[in-house]
Order: sequence, then C-alpha cells, then structure tokens
Amino acid sequence: MSFPLPDAVEFIGFAAPRYTSETHAASGPAIDRDYLRLLAQAHEWGGFDRILVAFYATQPDALLLSAQIAAVTDRIGLMIAHRTGFTAPTVAARQFATLDQLTGGRVAIHAISGGDDRELAQDGDHLTKDERYARTDEFLTIARQVWTAEAPFDFAGAHYRIERGFSEVKPVDPRGIPVFFGGASPAAITVAGRHADTYALWGESLDQVREAIARVRAAASPHGRDPRFSLSFRPILAATEEEAWARAEDILARTRATRAARGLGPAPVPENEGSRRLLAAASQGSRLDKRLYTAIARETGASGNSTALVGTPEQVADALLDYHDIGVRTFLIRGFDPLEDAIAYGRDLIPTFKRLLARRGTRAEAA
Repeated sequence: MSFPLPDAVEFIGFAAPRYTSETHAASGPAIDRDYLRLLAQAHEWGGFDRILVAFYATQPDALLLSAQIAAVTDRIGLMIAHRTGFTAPTVAARQFATLDQLTGGRVAIHAISGGDDRELAQDGDHLTKDERYARTDEFLTIARQVWTAEAPFDFAGAHYRIERGFSEVKPVDPRGIPVFFGGASPAAITVAGRHADTYALWGESLDQVREAIARVRAAASPHGRDPRFSLSFRPILAATEEEAWARAEDILARTRATRAARGLGPAPVPENEGSRRLLAAASQGSRLDKRLYTAIARETGASGNSTALVGTPEQVADALLDYHDIGVRTFLIRGFDPLEDAIAYGRDLIPTFKRLLARRGTRAEAA
C-alpha cells in the first residue's frame, strides 16, 4: 500500500502510547500497551489508511511504537515521524526498510526537521533552522539511495560523508518508502520540492492552503515532481450543528482548565512557521470559511495540529470536500477525545465523506 494512486483519498489517524490530549492531562506510565492496541485497532476497524506515530523529544520512540502497532494490526499503514539528523541516514534507512519488509510494505516516513530550538536542545541539537533543513535534504537524498541503489554509492555533503553506502534490505516497493514532509519556511519549501511525496500542512484556511499548494508545486516542478497534499484537522462532531458548536466551546473550556491545572500561562510565541500560519488564521476570527474553528489553536499557541472543523458528519465531510476541490488528497484527523473520536470518525465521518465524493463523481459522469 506504500504509494497511493495520484487521485486516491487517504485518511490518517493518530496513535499515542497513552490517553492524553489538550483536554486530558497525561497520567500513568509513558506506555499503556492496552490503550495503544485499542487505539490502533479502532483506526484499522474504522477504515483509516494510515496512522501517524509522532516524535517528541521526551516521548517513547516512534519506530518501536510503530513495530508494536504493526504487531497488533493486519492492514493499516504506518506514518512514522522521524527527526532527521539524530540517526545516521544509512542506519535509519535500513531500519525503515527492515520494518517495511516485516510489515509487508506498510511503512511511510514523516521527515521532521524540527521547529522548536528548545525541544531540539533536549536531544543535543543546536543547528539553526536553515542548517537543519539542509541536513534533512542530505538525509533524504542518502536514504533514497539506500532504498534503491543496486550497488554501493558515495556521498559527500556538508553534514554527511558516505563511502560505499549500501543496504541488503530494501523496501517492498522498489521506488522506496513514501516520504511525508512538513515545514512552511522558505528553506522547508525548497527541500519539500525536492523530496516530498506528500506535503503535510496543519488545518489552515482555504486561502492559506491554496497559497501553500502553489508554493510547493512551484518548488517541485523543476525537479519533475508532483507531490500530494495532506491536511490535518481535529474534527468536532455531533448530531446537530448546534450541539457540535456547543461541544467545541466545551473543548475550549476544558483546554483552558487543563492548561491552568498544569500552571501554564499564555502560550509563548511559536518559533516554527506552521504554527505562525495557524495563528495568522486565528487572528482573523475564531470561525472561518464554512466551519473552521481556530480558538483552540489560539489558546495553545498553535503548538501542533490544533484547528477543528465543527458540525455534523455531513457538514464536516462537505467542508473536507472543499479542500479536496483545491488539491488535498490526504486528511489527517484526530480528536480531542482520541479513542472515542477515532471510533466516531470511522463510523460516521469517513463513510460520509466517501459517499459524498462518490455522489459528486456520479453527477459528473451524468453531466
């Protein structure tokens, strides 16, 4: 399942090793194996195509968590966040290829260069942002050669020097392993143009997404590449629109309470461009386009995927179709109540979206 067809729609969920979110303070051990199994299986049963395993400087290792998820599921793909530069690219490429073989081709890498200097310092990384993206460029160049080279190769760059690099283990797909890539700074867009099979954005407004897609396509065109685009949202669903907005306001209140209980004051100004773009959207209002809700992003400093689409399953599916119309083919959706929302998305949102999309296709054929 490694590389989807160009126009195929993918839904990606989110795996965490314990129950936590903006509205639920983390408690208990860092890894709750039963919860991780239930969450992974809920996504698989719900028809998700992949599940994101995130990277945080102080959290359990994403690659090893992914191996556990693969062991308790049969089909679902793995989108594994990897902080480029902390493991030698030849070693990391072999690790990903090994897991890809063991899982029958279920692996994708989400290449993360890092957007917060304070978090990077926790792992001893003190490069500047532009230096990190330059390192990522070299990392991915080497990794692709490891995955595809039929003979040993050499590489000489500013960050890596490889002599006779080679791997006996290759990914299942001879093209290699799909590369998801995020980052909105000029340096990030340049690297995305060279390497991203799927360029990942957080949940921005329609106008912002149009602009980002145009920038990435312009950067990719000289390399003969045509990436897919992914968008991340936190859908807030209910039986009626009124109930959905009431739930959104309750989630905002619980987010504030959870932050207050942890002694967190106003969110600091973010360092990464993706968060700044979310805050720029939030500055235009808490409700944008049809049903984009930005208040939680503003409350948390947009430190991650934190904007929501609010409404009934049909209304949220219709809003997702607006993004589909401008070129988005992958939707990463996760909830503020992670397990419960994953079940609801699989039961209500994903089937509704697919039904509405198919109805559009039928109408187009009839016309």
